[in-house]
Amino acid sequence: MESVNPTTEETIDSYAEYTDGEVETALEEADRAFADWSQTEIRERQQLLANAAEILRNNKQEYAELITREMGKPVSQAVAEVEKCAWGCEFYAERAIELLQNEVIGTVPEAKAYVRYEPLGVVLAVMPWNYPFWQAFRFAAPTLAAGNVGVLKHASNVPGCALAIEEVFEKAGFPESAFSSLLIGSSKVDDVITNSRVRAVTVTGSEFAGKAVAETAGRELKKTVLELGGSDPFVVLEDAPLESAVETAVTARNQNSGQSCIAAKRFVVVDEVYDEFTDRFVEGVRELEVGDPLDESTDVGPQARAGLMEELHEQVEQSREAGATVVTGGKPLEGDGHFYPPTVLTDVPRDCPAASEETFGPVAAVIRADDAEEAIEIANRTRYGLGGSVWTEDLERGERLAGRIEAGCVFVNEIVKSDPRVPFGGIKDSGYGRELSQQGIHEFVNEKTVWVQE
Repeated sequence: MESVNPTTEETIDSYAEYTDGEVETALEEADRAFADWSQTEIRERQQLLANAAEILRNNKQEYAELITREMGKPVSQAVAEVEKCAWGCEFYAERAIELLQNEVIGTVPEAKAYVRYEPLGVVLAVMPWNYPFWQAFRFAAPTLAAGNVGVLKHASNVPGCALAIEEVFEKAGFPESAFSSLLIGSSKVDDVITNSRVRAVTVTGSEFAGKAVAETAGRELKKTVLELGGSDPFVVLEDAPLESAVETAVTARNQNSGQSCIAAKRFVVVDEVYDEFTDRFVEGVRELEVGDPLDESTDVGPQARAGLMEELHEQVEQSREAGATVVTGGKPLEGDGHFYPPTVLTDVPRDCPAASEETFGPVAAVIRADDAEEAIEIANRTRYGLGGSVWTEDLERGERLAGRIEAGCVFVNEIVKSDPRVPFGGIKDSGYGRELSQQGIHEFVNEKTVWVQE
């Protein structure tokens, strides 16, 4: 298993994949760790999460540079990712006891009934490379706070990040094997899922990965949470605050070099402001600095792997051949590294890849709508349902239209984001289940009814 720098295309390090025996041992140890960890006082679990947050903050530059070297994220954004991981740990360090308290249910006067939230056991997380720290901590913080044990199967191009995350929990004082990483390829995931010690699985990744995991877990009757792809609409109405809408749009499409499931991908703009929005959007995109992600001034770094860049370019070419206009960008940059420039497409046909598929890179499709009604119809014209946003000065109108967008989360006059305080997840082909907040910590617990008759 090799870690390759996508900026220089040089091998950073090589790691030995776990043998079948090592995987079995790791799962045995995780299962043993659960017996004690599940009985640990919740206040102790909270303190250890607070310790993890402190370690993350104290070493954020080191971890950020590791992220940047392995998958190419601009280093300033990588620092922000590590800080967000610390925030996620702090949220559950402060709120877990409240979120897991018994829920009393009124029944009859002579009985006491309540729901208690008990951990399930070993939970497997199959995580992606694009936010290599945040995706893992978004899973780990609530899972560990609830008393479960976490096992991480990370993406094969970020093994250094996987081991660094495991080390954070070790340094924080978590019991051995309360959280562990398995350095294995995708071909071994099914065997881990079917292992009797694994009680539940969560996946963040592609539709293909999610469906494969859900199929295996379904046969085993194991709980799953899936956070998959997205083609988020960014709806701009005639009364939108254009200055903030354009500024946010540039960031929403190009942060993390466009490699984000909740990045805005389809910019649906009503006719009245289409030309002005598009001109200002293209101008903002052209001002982005593409280059070495370790340079603090860089806005857009390389794509994480050569194959990903090639797939993105093929989507752009197919869209252009179908009739879309490439206004800026549109082809890989010459030289070392997997660099694809921020790209804007207009005149985007309905069924071309830029309008119907997930473009996982800095490619924006700007689509004209006659009015708000057509804009909402276009926004929902997708098999995905992860996030979306609506831009308008009329907040009541924005809230009404947000209710009509088919997605797991919709923001009015704000960038789509995950936040520890609110639940996150999608519908349709974007998956099911929720992460973060109270809903996230309740995904992997036994909601046990207790009835005490007097």
